[in-house]
Amino acid sequence: MLTAEVIVLAAAVFVMASLYSSVGHAGASGYLAAMALAGLAPAVMKPTALTLNILVALIAATRFYRAGHFSWRIFLPFALSSIPFAFIGGALTLPGSVYQKLVGLALLFASFRLWMHASAPADAEARPVPLPAAIALGAAIGLLSGITGVGGGIFLSPILLLAGWAETRRAAGVAAAFILVNSVAGLAGHVASVRMVPDSINLWGAAAMAGGLVGTELGRRRLATVTLRRVLSAVLVVAGLKMMLA
Repeated sequence: MLTAEVIVLAAAVFVMASLYSSVGHAGASGYLAAMALAGLAPAVMKPTALTLNILVALIAATRFYRAGHFSWRIFLPFALSSIPFAFIGGALTLPGSVYQKLVGLALLFASFRLWMHASAPADAEARPVPLPAAIALGAAIGLLSGITGVGGGIFLSPILLLAGWAETRRAAGVAAAFILVNSVAGLAGHVASVRMVPDSINLWGAAAMAGGLVGTELGRRRLATVTLRRVLSAVLVVAGLKMMLA
């Protein structure tokens, strides 16, 4: 039975998926924010966010890849170390209070990233990615991704851009594929958590996929979403603080 809360969350999922997928992300931090504001239990939030992440990341990764905005050279060293650690992180069961603090920090970081990079600077020539750094960062991001249910794109994209390892659109394509493999690994690491996904996932999944299609089209057309991203940043701050202070 559809309730007002389920419908509102579906609308929020659509908006988050549209905004995030426009820059190659799958929206996990946005879904977590919406679920936190709705008061869903942490046990439900993690597998639900990962499930929605997989759907949107698959769309984003496919469309950015087909558009030529992807690099195996950048993707592989990060992904190969992140996948096993995302699996380990997904298998970890943390106390509710600890989980809330970690997610809160992730949301605040996402908010900062969205605000600071709302207006991306002009692309510069990318530098080669140092292999040891990529492996170490991939492992760290993978572990955090599996624990929190955030695919890791909010951490990888700013690293790639700030370090000058990828131009904006290629960073988006790499981040989308990175989120996909991490989300699958994280969910596989705690398969039992799938039973906690609510029946509403059917509606939310459809909303996420629709948003992913819209967002990736916006990204390919270079439509500006500066104001919307900053509004989203404010929402993430509220949700992050709510999780941190719960």
